[in-house]
Amino acid sequence: MRSLIPHTRAFPARIRDRADEREHYGRLAAGQSPEALFISCSDARVQPAVFTGARPGQLFELRTAGNAVPPYGGPDRPSGESATVEYAVRVLQVPEVVVCGHSHCGAVGARVRGDDLAAVPAVAGWLAAQLPPPSELAADEHERRQPDVSAAVQRHVRVQLARLRDYPCVAERESAGELTLRGWFYAVDTGQVHELDTRADAFLPL
Repeated sequence: MRSLIPHTRAFPARIRDRADEREHYGRLAAGQSPEALFISCSDARVQPAVFTGARPGQLFELRTAGNAVPPYGGPDRPSGESATVEYAVRVLQVPEVVVCGHSHCGAVGARVRGDDLAAVPAVAGWLAAQLPPPSELAADEHERRQPDVSAAVQRHVRVQLARLRDYPCVAERESAGELTLRGWFYAVDTGQVHELDTRADAFLPL
């Protein structure tokens, strides 16, 4: 944190000394109206605000290992992830939901390669419960050994989009034409973003 603390200490002064910043943050204090629920991986290399240019207040973020969302379990099986989705869609009325996977994803890579995760049982349990089986993520040995696991990640994004559509709040608003779901793939090494085009059934450059 040593490299980050000086910036943190100076941040209030930057708001105080610029009228536009004071106005912006003052509006945020009055409430939030984000443009999207953005679901991405916890990976430190994936910073949605960096590659989207979002300012505070524009993205309502959910970050999990492998950008995974648990299946909808109803009120009897609550989770932080399901609560975040429900609040964003039902209360904040976000018009869009983005599920963003990324290249070189450690979670997806570990799943498709069958890595030994005995030392991190919580990680192993999460991946086994929330990510599809390796055979569904990677079509063959070549895909399982791809360093960027791009094909597997893109399949995983599709699964998460389908899972989100099982949430009643998502299904209701999407069927009413009030909510758009997007699947993204972010390349860590180039910054390129691809979006799932349902007509072409492929991830194409944004």
